[in-house]
Amino acid sequence: MRGTVPRLESPHPLGACLPGTLQEDRFAQALTAGLDELLAPLLATLDNLGAYIDPRLAPEDFLQWLAGWLGAAVDETWPLERRRRLVAGAVDLYRRRGTVAGLATHIEVTTGGAVEIAESGGATWSQVSGGALPGEPVPRLAVRVAVEDPSSLSRDDLDALVAAAKPAHVIHHVEVVAR
Repeated sequence: MRGTVPRLESPHPLGACLPGTLQEDRFAQALTAGLDELLAPLLATLDNLGAYIDPRLAPEDFLQWLAGWLGAAVDETWPLERRRRLVAGAVDLYRRRGTVAGLATHIEVTTGGAVEIAESGGATWSQVSGGALPGEPVPRLAVRVAVEDPSSLSRDDLDALVAAAKPAHVIHHVEVVAR
């Protein structure tokens, strides 16, 4: 958490900004030194703001806030690098949301597993009017995730992730298997 940092000096001590008569006053200098101790972490944070908003560099506790700011659902029990990858790729994931490629990437980043997706729909064009429509009449999605230990992955959480990332009208089935 952000807070005071022992022996962190302020780059802009307040005591030096006081009028000349107060710069020699020990009480005024002690008071401003106390404020400097409180303001130094804030100034250090502002000086390094670029690192705070970069998911690859952000402090671990700030990464969770950044994920919330982007609307990315990140589980605090995941390894740090997986959380960083998800937050760093959140914008791209939302851009591709609702597509098979976007769903596969989202599941891969979230689970760390190999993802296979089979869908019933399709898109094509024809120069002949009245041609056959692609896909099946009822849209459906089958998702298979292969991980080292299937018991380590919550099927309910995976099902919720797929339900949130796919188009609402598409029926889906989720399967978790061992690699």
